[in-house]
Parts: sequence; C-alpha cells; structure tokens
Amino acid sequence: MNLILLKENDFTSPGRVTIRGRRFTHIQTVHRAAVGDQLTAGLINNKMGTATVTHLTPSSIEMDVTLDQDPPPALDLTLVMALPRPKMLKRILQTVTSLGVKRIYLVNTWRVEKGFWSSPVLEQESLEEHITLGLEQAKDTIMPQVFLRRLFTPFVKEELETLSRDTLKLVAHPKGGRVCPCHPGQPITLAMGPEGGFIDREVETFERLGFENVSLGERILRLETAVPVLISRLFT
Repeated sequence: MNLILLKENDFTSPGRVTIRGRRFTHIQTVHRAAVGDQLTAGLINNKMGTATVTHLTPSSIEMDVTLDQDPPPALDLTLVMALPRPKMLKRILQTVTSLGVKRIYLVNTWRVEKGFWSSPVLEQESLEEHITLGLEQAKDTIMPQVFLRRLFTPFVKEELETLSRDTLKLVAHPKGGRVCPCHPGQPITLAMGPEGGFIDREVETFERLGFENVSLGERILRLETAVPVLISRLFT
C-alpha cells in the first residue's frame, strides 16, 4: 500500500480521519507508523496529499490530512476485454488500474464460459476491492469505470462505434496483421479477446468498425501478461 486511500466516511472532522480494518492493519504492520509519522494519502475521486499520525489505539489510527495534489494523469485508453476467468480478472483489474486505465468494458464473446458471468468477482463490492488495491499500489485516487456487457452483438452495434469514435482502434489478436505500434500519441480503443483469442467472425466484426488487427509478434502470451505489455507499448 503506497497510498492510504480515504473515503468520505473516514473523516471525523474537516482535515482529520480515523482508519480501521484492513488499512489500519497495513499501516500498523507494514508502515509501522508512529505518532508524528507522515504517510501519503488521497481521497477517492479527489486530491492527494499527506496524512500525519496523531493518535493510535489497538484498533484504529487517527491522522490529520492535507490534500492539495492532483492524482497522476489517466491513460487516454478505453479497454474492451472479453471477460476472463475470475481469478485472472482480479489480477488484471489491479494491473490495469495501477497503469492508469479508467474505462474498462468487460464483454461476452464466443469463447467466454457462461459461468464466468455468475462469479462473485463481478459484484460491485468485489470490483471496487481489486480496483482499490491497484489505486493504492500506483498512488492514484480516481476510480476506473467498469461496464459489464453480457451480449456481444448489441454492444458492438449500439455502443462500440460511439465510444471508439475519434480514437485509434486496435484489436489484439494472435494472428494480427502487424506488430502493435509503439506510443502512437493519440486516444486509443483497445479490444482484447479471451484465452485463445477472438474467433474469426468477431475479429471481422471489429474490422468492419475500423479496428486494425495487431499482435505482439510470434509469441503467444497469456491474457494477464498481454494486457500490461500492450498498454505499456502504446503509452510509453
């Protein structure tokens, strides 16, 4: 936890918070904070700054906070991703959040197992838990938006063209036409398939909407590896 992510209900008065639970345990056992120590803190969807420890009890910590810094800039990226298996989704959410992705569409495709959509990981509380871990890691406060789209065809017909307008449209596929470009310097919509990739018909659907088929070369990577590699390639 490189940043103490605060919620509105942590505030007991203007500029003062009380922290309990997981965050308190981390501050106590990892930071080993004592009265007078200063930590990095930030308010969800708001500013960042510092938190100075003023009081400790066996179950809570009180801090005075000054929030006067902007969070790091977000990536100008919309990530459209076939819903991965739940364990992998947890890791990917943390990773893409720490990289600065703020718009994530999880969509159904032919190779996505139907049972994935009933996973507790997709409940709002669980999504926020893993997003929070990514924000804490990267010292960021702005929560990404995660959209669940269980029907591929209506999503493509009714939403995808609009949300990808005026962006560089890329669909990552093992049989891509060329290697993914490096830092093109423009807003991007990136579509990524499940393990095994999109089926040909789905790739053709993306291509009809102006998406360019790209890959990472001859090596075939797991989705959780390919996602950060592609994002890093596009934005660094």
